Amino acid sequence: MVESGGSGRPRPDSEESAEHPVTPAPQATAPAEPEGPPPSTPPTDPAPPPSEGEQSGTEPSDPPVKPADEPTEATRPSDEREAGTEPSDAPADDVPPTTSPAEAPPAAPHDEPAPSGDRVRAHAHAHEGGAARGSAPTGIKGPPPQRPPEQPRGGLLMGRPFGVPVYVAPSWFLVAALITWVFGGQLDRVLPELGAARYLVSLFFAVAFYASVLIHELAHTIAALRFKLPVRRIQLQFFGGVSEIEKEAETPGREFWLAFVGPLLSLVLAGVFYAALQPVEPGTVPGVLLAGLMISNLIVAIFNLLPGLPLDGGRMLRAVVWKITGKPMSGTIAAAWVGRALAVSVLIGLPLLTHSGALGTSAEDSVGMDTVTDALLAAILAAIIWTGAGNSLRMARLREHLPELRARTLTRRAVPVETDTPLSEALRRANAAGARALVVVDAHGEPLSLVREAAIVGVPEHRRPWVAVSGLAQDLTDGMRVSAELAGEDLLDVLRATPATEYLVVEETGEIYGVLSAADVERAFVKAMARPA
Repeated sequence: MVESGGSGRPRPDSEESAEHPVTPAPQATAPAEPEGPPPSTPPTDPAPPPSEGEQSGTEPSDPPVKPADEPTEATRPSDEREAGTEPSDAPADDVPPTTSPAEAPPAAPHDEPAPSGDRVRAHAHAHEGGAARGSAPTGIKGPPPQRPPEQPRGGLLMGRPFGVPVYVAPSWFLVAALITWVFGGQLDRVLPELGAARYLVSLFFAVAFYASVLIHELAHTIAALRFKLPVRRIQLQFFGGVSEIEKEAETPGREFWLAFVGPLLSLVLAGVFYAALQPVEPGTVPGVLLAGLMISNLIVAIFNLLPGLPLDGGRMLRAVVWKITGKPMSGTIAAAWVGRALAVSVLIGLPLLTHSGALGTSAEDSVGMDTVTDALLAAILAAIIWTGAGNSLRMARLREHLPELRARTLTRRAVPVETDTPLSEALRRANAAGARALVVVDAHGEPLSLVREAAIVGVPEHRRPWVAVSGLAQDLTDGMRVSAELAGEDLLDVLRATPATEYLVVEETGEIYGVLSAADVERAFVKAMARPA
């Protein structure tokens, strides 16, 4: 079975600074001391207490945050209006007010002329006008970020054929034990002379059967790689296997062949085992094993050809409807509803077929525990098919709305500030410009880091005049530079490759456009999922 998708929600690092604290560089320049003692300092104290850590531009490991300052939805506006961190789709009346006089002491006059200076004029960005004119290095877009190494999740890592990790889920060991027990009972009737060794033969059959399933999934993987579609992983689980293909095929023809190669290879394996069975004497261990593998691969092929999602036959039906209508969403809806009808048919029909003897057992034998087992098996199969069909519908709806996620429309305005700028002065500049983010730049205007929203909230208001923005910023990496032209799955792929709370958005020329918050993308993603197709 092939599962296409992988456009899950972006996972930001966190919206709080405590989860992923960023230790600023120790050589960060401290802001110039204001002339005279601060208002909150007693006359006998010549300077603010040096033990706080903010004086040198460093952020305490656990800053004192009042309960009201926590960045929750209920208490966020009061703090975010100061930092200018409201989502970009906020109404105009939510523009942060100017900073209170307590945040900008008159003792720091050297920072006052900055709003009209060359640095702010060169970098200030407004969505209504043009892009900010900064001197960010060119070539920022570059090659797409590499995906981080696949974490060992989803079970036991068995290998990486063709560079794709193969995992065995814990549920596989349960079904392997079940196959060993059931097949061992059948061997006791066919080859009673084996005794307890029949379970060893049965275990070998279970492993060989799932090796056939792995070959089935590798067929999907090779076809996907041939069509330039990335494959996240292959997972062997309770009822077979799944190839997780991250993107959709571009044409219905490719979609059809991508789904068909799996059942086709299972049919080929059934033919190979049938050919190998011919010279083998019946009633022997090799004969029983070959016959069992032939029948099991034939069942896998026929079952996967059933025309309903999430089975391979459902994807083939989707491709056909897509070809006829020209709309992939129409194909998904048709195949998903056929899949749900198939789930109901399995739930009702499989126990009836077993009880009637149509599957090779007499009606007299299908009583008691066997009837309960057949009903339980049918219920599990029906649940898997029904759930898979529903997931396919949800993923199709998501892909329809994914193009609405555009970096350019979700980006917050940002103002550039130098490393030694006090936080209170930086917030004042942001409020004056109607911006909602801060970018730390060097003396030449090149971006160095992004001031973290959660870190701003963690600084008490009376300490902000003596805290440098460099101590609250996260250094920029290549993965944190996002092109303003990115949208949809491409945007989500970049954010997943480098998890962070904020990203620097730049134009194709390298000019600063603004700051993209992962929280804003998250909210837009949820809205897109909730909107009807």
